[in-house]
Amino acid sequence: MQTLNLGIFAHVDAGKTSLTERLLLSAGVIDELGSVDAGSTRTDTMALERQRGITIRSAVVSFVVAGVTVNLIDTPGHPDFIAEVERALGVLDGAVLVVSAVEGVQAQTRVLARTLRRLGIPTLIFVNKVDRAGADLGRVLGQIGDRLTSAAVALGRVLAAGTPAARWAPFAPDDPDHRARLVDLLTTHDDALLAAYVANERAVTPARLRAALATWTGRARVHPVHAGSAITGAGVDDLIAAIAELLPAGEGDDDAPLSGTVFKVERGPAGEKIAYARIFAGTVRVRDRIRYRGGHDARITGIDVYDGGAPVPRDLAGSGRIVRLRGLTDVRVGDPLGVAPDRPAGRHHFAPPTLETVVVPERAADRPALHAALAQLAEQDPLINLRQDDLRQEIAVSLYGEVQKEVIQATLADDHGLPVSFRETTTVCVERPVGVGAAVEWIGREPNPFLGTVGLRVEPGPLGSGVEFRLGIELGSIPLAFLKAIEETVRETLRQGLRGWEVIDCVVTLTHGGYWARQSHSHGVFDKSMSSTAGDLRNLTPLVLMAALSRAGTRVHEPVHRFRLDLPADLFGTVLPALARLDAVPHTSTLRGAAYLIEGEVPAGRVHALEQRLPSLTRGEGTLESEFDHYRPVRGPEPSRPRWDHDPLNRKEYLLAVARRVTARPDR
Repeated sequence: MQTLNLGIFAHVDAGKTSLTERLLLSAGVIDELGSVDAGSTRTDTMALERQRGITIRSAVVSFVVAGVTVNLIDTPGHPDFIAEVERALGVLDGAVLVVSAVEGVQAQTRVLARTLRRLGIPTLIFVNKVDRAGADLGRVLGQIGDRLTSAAVALGRVLAAGTPAARWAPFAPDDPDHRARLVDLLTTHDDALLAAYVANERAVTPARLRAALATWTGRARVHPVHAGSAITGAGVDDLIAAIAELLPAGEGDDDAPLSGTVFKVERGPAGEKIAYARIFAGTVRVRDRIRYRGGHDARITGIDVYDGGAPVPRDLAGSGRIVRLRGLTDVRVGDPLGVAPDRPAGRHHFAPPTLETVVVPERAADRPALHAALAQLAEQDPLINLRQDDLRQEIAVSLYGEVQKEVIQATLADDHGLPVSFRETTTVCVERPVGVGAAVEWIGREPNPFLGTVGLRVEPGPLGSGVEFRLGIELGSIPLAFLKAIEETVRETLRQGLRGWEVIDCVVTLTHGGYWARQSHSHGVFDKSMSSTAGDLRNLTPLVLMAALSRAGTRVHEPVHRFRLDLPADLFGTVLPALARLDAVPHTSTLRGAAYLIEGEVPAGRVHALEQRLPSLTRGEGTLESEFDHYRPVRGPEPSRPRWDHDPLNRKEYLLAVARRVTARPDR
């Protein structure tokens, strides 16, 4: 049986989880429709999700339609949990983008649509809530064409919109207006179809148009639009038929070498790790020993596959499947299984978090338990970027927004019995090199106390390139383990630059490397004092790297969001000064009837304040969309962040700390 891995995406409250429930009911997987308000849905399993009525963690369910097993991944709609969405994107064959017929295209809808289009994921659009007062399919179709894609085409109309009797009426195959719209859209992509239409219009039959629609939907060039109501079930059966007909099932070879990727990690009842993975090729079996991140390997002790809506134990699973694996004790989100696939789940499609806060336990004795609990949360969401400051006994996490902070607080209290508070949320800046700097320390020469030579050059890299490590020495001149130790330490050290922020967009070149080979006395006893180890290179690298970085110099950059603000025209003059006070810079303003559209940029740290002030500024009529756009140099004094380790820029303090660390290790 073929498998289709399908993602459901939407702005929060567009009805995505309710649609998932309706799909399961229509497919015969469940006997009763769950309710988000009542907390009885199949995919919102966390207590917090049921209490708040929002999806926080992605969930997998399945159903069968037309001989195809559909693994449906329900993802969060709130932008604070975009990391969950990101991980799902790497394992999908297709998607359904849900838009509210009342609220229309919203901020997160635009972000999701752009990402799906950029990744080439075949996507159907479902306009939900047609039974609600204010539903207007024509208006929403206009917004879809204007704000999401010009390649969308409605496959029917809504009758009795805005009433409980609203229903979806598919266009007849020979409907002349619908046929004309399909021909116009499809012939822009299909030269053979255009030639056939020009030669003989009647030769392009409804069946041929439908086949072309399936082809170009499967190639993510065309996006069919359906509409209906997840609550009443209107239009859902037609959507299910379209999913089976228009979205391509996954392809793979069960006999090929194993290739998969982990997109979610959770803990089981006994605290064991459970890895959710997509198998792209090959077959995984219980008791197989499989390789994953960095050469790790482990034996699979259990496999679940999705069948009839729920995970069931199996001895094996083939390509195309979503599986739950046990036995991978130190697995992480994004880890490849076997041969790395072309689209790993760890690849970043959205901006990283731009905020951070310090988590403070209400009871000082809870600090070790707090770190352990946050470490478990970081397994599920690596982008919270858990950071422990041993010097100040503080633990910091990265955030997308205030709602995510509230969820972390509630999770720690409810699941771990740890009441916590938070320090003020601050903006996460970055540093970029502004010049070229180099430094070297030689083995056996003062002031280098380590048995190794390391020389590094730091220079600016292209925007968005992260950290690139290059070899400027001959490969093989030092052991591979030593090279790996230097590169790993370079990347770790650059998490804190001259002012404490992560250093990005730079190239680090190893210009010198040396060591003393293993030495022993005449009676064959190994002499540690005369033999270099990887630890010598690890301890020396931060001193050399920070010296080179100091000579290169860095500039602190702050994250900036692009915003789009719709507001009543009569408030335009009032809102502009308020935007200026929040350091928002409008770039364009366009009058559209009785409304103004303002587009511009605002520092990430001021977005929350703008969201809070917007209702009072616009009589509750303004709508704001914002998303990370770029980093810009900080204007005025550059902010700094306290270091959470011993500072290599303070040589005496650093060497004392290393000496204490080495002395504490019995193997050194």
